[in-house]
Amino acid sequence: MSKLSLETSVADFTATFAASAEMTRAGQELIPGGYSRNSFNFGPHAVFAAAGEGAHIVTVDGRRLLDLNNNFTVNVLGHNHPAISSALMEAIPSGISFGNPSPAEPRLAQILVDRIPSVQKVQFSCSATESCMSAIRIARAFTGKTKVAKFEGGYHGFSDLLHISSHTGPGDDGGTDADPRPIRDSGGIPQADLDNTVILTQNDAEGMERILGAHADEIAAVIVELQSGAGGLIVLDQEFVERLRATTRALGIVLIFDETISLRAGYHGLQGVYGVSPDLTVMGKIIGGGMPLGAVGGSKDVMSVLENGTVTISGTHHGHKLALLAGAACMTAMDEDAFATLNARALRVKTELNEWSSARDSPFTVYGRGFSHLAYGYLSRPGLAMRTHRDYWRNLDADKTQIISLELAIRGFFPVHRGEFSLSVPMTDDDISAYIATLKEIVLALED
Repeated sequence: MSKLSLETSVADFTATFAASAEMTRAGQELIPGGYSRNSFNFGPHAVFAAAGEGAHIVTVDGRRLLDLNNNFTVNVLGHNHPAISSALMEAIPSGISFGNPSPAEPRLAQILVDRIPSVQKVQFSCSATESCMSAIRIARAFTGKTKVAKFEGGYHGFSDLLHISSHTGPGDDGGTDADPRPIRDSGGIPQADLDNTVILTQNDAEGMERILGAHADEIAAVIVELQSGAGGLIVLDQEFVERLRATTRALGIVLIFDETISLRAGYHGLQGVYGVSPDLTVMGKIIGGGMPLGAVGGSKDVMSVLENGTVTISGTHHGHKLALLAGAACMTAMDEDAFATLNARALRVKTELNEWSSARDSPFTVYGRGFSHLAYGYLSRPGLAMRTHRDYWRNLDADKTQIISLELAIRGFFPVHRGEFSLSVPMTDDDISAYIATLKEIVLALED
């Protein structure tokens, strides 16, 4: 097999998904970029889905792919799961949307309160982006302070305040490793939002304590992913998380865990794995069962600002009946056995591929904590541990990682284009074996 290149992989990708390429081109006449979710760019264009069943999607090009994207980790039960489909179909004849709450709302709220020890009360929205915005407003009202601290590489939706230092490289404007500065991830973000944002570095406990201490009178909240997503899968150390909790508590700063993705880490979320409780938790993705749904939950004390008239948060589709029913069906099906099965398969992928790479002294690596959302990539040297967002930008070979993603799609596997992948319950051991074998085949072709 000839050595792969980005140019040849892009060409093969477009040839393989020619109908999708044409839909992208035609869509550009009506929609900027050709489709509304421009984060879905996969090489030169998106891949348009026609159907999904179980662990697979079928594209408009007639290609059947093992879905390792799963709508950016949403579809933990795969596609068209009978419990979710039945819940929706049974509910539609009695009405789709009301201005009234439905019995589905307290049902899902109870599931989340029962599962997440730090959550005593919960409020729903249409997305985790909205719930991150809600969490910040709640924290500001509760503390009477204005600024927000976040970590480089932490993505918390596209609101102006939080779409800062999330997934772009630090560049010349991002300050030093010890003293990072906020930078915009998008045009249209005003200077006032940069001024209200304090940036921290993952796994730098001394720096975190120093920076938070210097701004303690101004910072309302720290928001953090225990394993970052869009900015590279950086895992926080146990000791670091414990020190972050102790520091925020001592300084009167609300600690927000964004578990939008990492709720799929286990029955009690990733905070349950760490054994550390935040003041507020943002949830999304799997809690909607594939429907648009977000939530913020926390202690009765902090959430009280929503009940005493201090804070108002409301949206037309907040608490939407169908999303709540789909979410309740999904979360009920995701029992402890389902999480254990997913995580065992994820650990198999990570262990087998990293042992294989290590034996060959290859810089190809699968990284992440080990639950069912992981990443792969070429690093600058074998065995490198990526501990910060800057490690990710300095050491990841973006071109080779992109080639792997394109080649996976060409060969029947659909990951996240930036090197991430997530597993779903209907995947089989044979699916996992085929995925491992295909990754090895691609890596060997790259290194030939």
